[in-house]
Amino acid sequence: MNIHPRRVHLGICWFFAGLSITGVVAFSADALAAPRPNIVLITLDTTRADRVGFLGSKLGLTPNLDALAQHSTIFTRAYAVVPLTTASHAAILTGTFPEFNGVNDFGKPLPATVPYLPALLSEGGYHTAAFVGSLVLDPIGGTAPGFDRGFATYDAGFRMRRKGEDRFQAVERRGGDVVARAIKWLNKRPPGPFFLWVHLYDAHDPYDPPEPYLTRFAGSPYNGEIAYTDACIGKLIAALRQAGLYDGALIAVMADHGEGLGQHGEETHGIFLYDETIHVPLLVKMPLGRSAGRRVESRTSLVDITPTVLEIAGIPVPAAVQGKSLVKTIERTAASPGNLKSAQSEARGGSGTAVPEQPVYSETDYPRRAFGWRALRSVRTGKYLFIAAPNRELYDEAADPEASHNLATASPAISDTLSAQVAELHRRFANPVLAIPTETDAQQAEQLNALGYVSSGSSTAAESKKEEGADPKDRIEIANLMHDALMEVEDGRYEVAVPQLERVLAKEPQMTVAQMQLGIAFARLKKPDQALPLLRSAVQRQPDSGMAHYELGLALFDTGDLQSAAPEFSFAVAHAPRWADAHFSLAAVDARIDRVPEALAELTTALELNPDHYRANLLRGRILSLQGHTAEALPDLEKAARVEPNSVEAHLFLAEAYSQAGQQEAAQRERAAADRLKAASHP
Repeated sequence: MNIHPRRVHLGICWFFAGLSITGVVAFSADALAAPRPNIVLITLDTTRADRVGFLGSKLGLTPNLDALAQHSTIFTRAYAVVPLTTASHAAILTGTFPEFNGVNDFGKPLPATVPYLPALLSEGGYHTAAFVGSLVLDPIGGTAPGFDRGFATYDAGFRMRRKGEDRFQAVERRGGDVVARAIKWLNKRPPGPFFLWVHLYDAHDPYDPPEPYLTRFAGSPYNGEIAYTDACIGKLIAALRQAGLYDGALIAVMADHGEGLGQHGEETHGIFLYDETIHVPLLVKMPLGRSAGRRVESRTSLVDITPTVLEIAGIPVPAAVQGKSLVKTIERTAASPGNLKSAQSEARGGSGTAVPEQPVYSETDYPRRAFGWRALRSVRTGKYLFIAAPNRELYDEAADPEASHNLATASPAISDTLSAQVAELHRRFANPVLAIPTETDAQQAEQLNALGYVSSGSSTAAESKKEEGADPKDRIEIANLMHDALMEVEDGRYEVAVPQLERVLAKEPQMTVAQMQLGIAFARLKKPDQALPLLRSAVQRQPDSGMAHYELGLALFDTGDLQSAAPEFSFAVAHAPRWADAHFSLAAVDARIDRVPEALAELTTALELNPDHYRANLLRGRILSLQGHTAEALPDLEKAARVEPNSVEAHLFLAEAYSQAGQQEAAQRERAAADRLKAASHP
């Protein structure tokens, strides 16, 4: 038997909204006396504002969203807080900024002390359910711990990709699957008001829409993903109509962030704070068609969604919530149903009372945490976009909507004023009692790498010098290269990844995560002489990185140096105790160096964490079978054969165990299955 702890391939590895009134403002008494509305929150991952028809796109990608917009209030200038899925959804669902809620990156747990919309609605009598499209929002096996608080149903259940699988079988679900699961829940939901969150991940890279969108948008698969996502939304809206739930529901749709697509040099998202990744679609359909056809042209932040929903649902807004309810803003647009008057122009018009726009704050810590560069913070106020960076940036968005002419040097007084405002907002939003965890564990780091995000599972890179580091503008090519290389490593195209990573290291020789990924690529290519020095260097540079220790352990295992591999796996287990693969890898070494009781203990832990772990079931079953504990071995071996039905080894081991148990007919069946698989692999 070849007991090998090889790394499980991951596969390519958020939203909501909702509005209405709580009883405070100027909708009619009948409306206020009505039952609490059902709330449907739809978040669109990685969706640019310039791709939706209701914000002016002429591409024709979003007919279903555009139809919904006719019954809704449209927010033409809505902005994300963070251009990353998990952190953006944390801001949306808590009504607080990352400085307060602690979720400034992937894998950061959502504290139980932070107000959370699903929990507040659940406590207020709502039935709650979430259906998400990616491992990145999985609270158990993914990078969103704590996000299931308050949900009676949280449909995630993602896992690492097994060899031969595509990502839709493991780390991602297509929107059609997510919506089908949500509709099934709707049709069986308990009586009473409900809160339904549906997250559609399809527009996230790599762009691979299903047919007919793949062919129809062959020249722009990103647009194909947007069109497919819109079709999925159409199915959900149709189901709500069919169930008689559409008219009375509060329905809100927004993107968590946009996508760079090469603008300002950024291919994807996470690094910059320009409009292509921060300006997002947002629309809100009020119950019974109130506010239909309105457009709000003043700036809005996604952090305002939670207080808006709570006010509409009649639930008190906790004092800790930092966003502001949009109910009054919606009311100011509601004078006459077909007019497209903006809240801003109306406030300055008939009422004679000017309502100043609030500044909109955004940030990204990803450049610092991933690369050791400077974190970026921005404010949009008046006609300006200001970005606090080593080479600070100032843009007149009215005259320069593409943010192509930096005015910071020419307008130092304005830049100084807005720089101080950014610093004050950052200070004001901080949580004085929350200690934000600084480390991403090894399992989460591996998951993020599979999604194309840079992470080493270490807190030592740049954590102690938050205000130092290179300007991301000067390093964006490296970020793009790293993203592409990580995708190649995850897809097993190591020979393609090697030159990409070598180019990164030629520009940034000290980038530990690039050294580690290059070491991984060489190890998978069976080049230990090139892999081991790189992986040892990564461990030396980031001694607290569980992932670096784990990958070094794998490379040492491949060379047969089991004694040296064991402590590396032990370190990974200690730093990521819920990582089933690390427990299995340590067990595989223990079994080979005659530490069988220890191996069985690690395998038991692995299977408690992941009952469907093929290799852990196979190894524990085999060990128990060899020890003569056939009755205990059979369930594990049967599970292994079910999880991996094309495994010759699983069927042979199961046949042997059946034979030991005197079940000869079953043993013969398993041998025959193994023979068929052997014949199929050697025609």
